[in-house]
Parts: sequence; structure tokens; C-alpha cells
Amino acid sequence: MRPRALILTLLLVGSFWLITTHGNWSVERILRPITSSGKLWSDPVTARGAGFGADEQNNIDIYKTAHLATVNITSVVIQRDFFFRTYPTKGMGSGFIINDSGEIVTNKHVIAGSSKLEVTLSDQKQYDAEVLGIDSRDDLAILKINAGHKLPSLPLGDSDKIQVGQKVLAIGNPFGFGGTLTTGIVSAIGRNLENEGGAALEGLIQTDAAINPGNSGGPLLDSSGNVIGVNTMILGSQTASGEAGSIGIGFAMPIARVKVMLEEYRATGHISRAVLGVTQTVYIPDGWQFADRLDLPPTGGLLVQEVEEGSPAAAAGLRGATRAVIVGFNQLGIGGDVIEAIDGKAVDGQNALTRAMIQKHGGEMMELTIYRDGRTMKVKIKLGSAPERLN
Repeated sequence: MRPRALILTLLLVGSFWLITTHGNWSVERILRPITSSGKLWSDPVTARGAGFGADEQNNIDIYKTAHLATVNITSVVIQRDFFFRTYPTKGMGSGFIINDSGEIVTNKHVIAGSSKLEVTLSDQKQYDAEVLGIDSRDDLAILKINAGHKLPSLPLGDSDKIQVGQKVLAIGNPFGFGGTLTTGIVSAIGRNLENEGGAALEGLIQTDAAINPGNSGGPLLDSSGNVIGVNTMILGSQTASGEAGSIGIGFAMPIARVKVMLEEYRATGHISRAVLGVTQTVYIPDGWQFADRLDLPPTGGLLVQEVEEGSPAAAAGLRGATRAVIVGFNQLGIGGDVIEAIDGKAVDGQNALTRAMIQKHGGEMMELTIYRDGRTMKVKIKLGSAPERLN
């Protein structure tokens, strides 16, 4: 063999030997990135070294205890289809336990119209619930479950000292996802809004903590884990299911209103509603074409049809209809008082009196501006009270 051929053969054999015996070493050298440590990635010890920030740890600590006392509420409502056949539908909301005996605070609208209420705890155990009392004025309700043992509960804070900008946490069951935590700040205080039924909700806490359908009735907590509000309603965009989704504008009823409700329940065994005693009215619109011939005011109002005997309205001298006439295809009672304004606010629809009564408690005064016998007068009435009922 020629010397040149021998040298080439030796080189080929040597290269093959290096590749087959030290191939792993060669690949490792090629893929290793140029780092100060020479390692491909950092050790787990390095990743854990950062830990949690103080605010993160605060969120974690509050959630660990608060979610144990936050419950999921399922309400069964019986409805009728086009053929008048009955069928049950389920609604979902949240609530929170306020003592170890199983009393729960939630929103009234979470349980409204229900024929059965079921409460699911954080451990997924389920219990039937009874309604102890409701407060339509503030959209609140008290429920009770019997678990047979002491339950975790949440402390009630002080909503009178809330400051815009302070941190808040919301826990609930948005879209049925139980035990969800969201955080944010108090965006504003003292907000006044109308709910879907047209009733005014006053003095609400506004927050940007994400609140979605299913959060209603759940707790709004401060950074110490105290309940300062009951998550009640949102302004939101439409989701694929047709429900409103969070856009960072949520509202909570201050916990101070819950305390008033609880004090009344502890003292009397029920939550009272204000009683006037005007049992039926008909709304007459402004400029109604038959107003003049029926001796009704041109500005319209609520034409009183019936006043309950022995009621505060009767005691104040309010008058119901004295005779009936046919207007179009409807029978209308006339001769009674027409309520033009309630506490100085002009009547603007059929539910004006209902909305006003929701804002009142028994024993409070109500001033009605009425039209009678061609003239306007004001009547002050001290409202009575009666236990408020869910349905």
C-alpha cells in the first residue's frame, strides 16, 4: 500500500473510532449553551428561591380560611312551558357562613322564586337550606343549614371605614366554578343603582375585582379577611351564553346593611317589610285622553283602587274607588285618590309605589302628594310593618 493511501485509511478509521466511542461527549459539547455556570437550565432550588411576595402571601392566607366558609347555593324554580307543563330550572349563586351553627348570608335575588334550596360546602357536602328572613330593600337574605357539627364562619368587618383604593378580595362561584378568588380595589363608594326589577339599591361599594354570574351573594373581603360587603351585581359585556361577563365594574352591598338585618332578626325572629295598605292601583299616564272627563289630573299618577281596612293608609284617610267605569275593554275604578308623587318624587310608572315601599321600614314616614276632588294635597303616613316573605 502506498504511504498516502495508508495515511488516509488511518485517518478514516480514527475518525470512526472517535465518533462511535465519544459521540455523546461530542454532542454534549455542541449543544451546551455558553453560560456562566455551564448548565443547560437552572436547578429547581434556584426557582424556589424567589418565594411569594407579601401581597401574594396575604391572598393565599385569606383564601385558605375564607373559602372554607363560602358556599355554593343552588335554587330550584318551577316554571311552565308553552303547554303549561311544569318543569324545574336551576339557578346558582354564592353565600357565606356567618356563625358555626350554619346561618348563611346571600342575596335575595339568588333565592327568589325557589321551591327548593341546596347549599354545597367547600368539602362538596350538600345540605337543604331554609329561609330565615329576607330584606328586599337591600337585596339580602338569611338562610340556615343543619350540618350536625360546627362550621367555619367569616368575621363581619366595618364597611363604614372603607377607603377608595384599598385592596379587596372576592370569593364565589362564577359560572359554577366553585371557590374562585379574584382581587382588586375599592373603585368608589356610595353608588346608587337600580336592579333588574327597578328597585333602587343605595350606597353600594364599587370594585374592579372580577365579579361574574354566580358570584352574587358571596363575600367581599378586606386584606384582613373580614367581610365588608356582599357581592350583588355587575355591569358587564354579553357572554356566549347570553349572561353578562365582568368588565371590572362590580357592586357589593355594604356589610353594615347585613348587620342591621341580623339585629332585627335576632330581636324579632323575622325581617319586617313596610306596610301602607294600598292594595291596588292603576297608572294613569301624563296627558291621558280620558283624564278630563273622568275628573283625573292631566299630569297622571297612580289611581287608588282599594285601601285595606285598618291599614296605615286607611288611618291617614286615603280613599279608594267608589264606582267603576268601562274604558275600552277594561274596567276602571274611579272616585278614589290619585297619587301624584311619593316623598316628593313624581310617579313615573305602575311600579313607582312598590319601588318606594322597598326603601322603607315599618315605623318610617311616607309623604304622598295626592289629587282629590279637583285639588292637590299632601298626606303624611306612618307605615306599619309585617314579616317579609320570599314569595
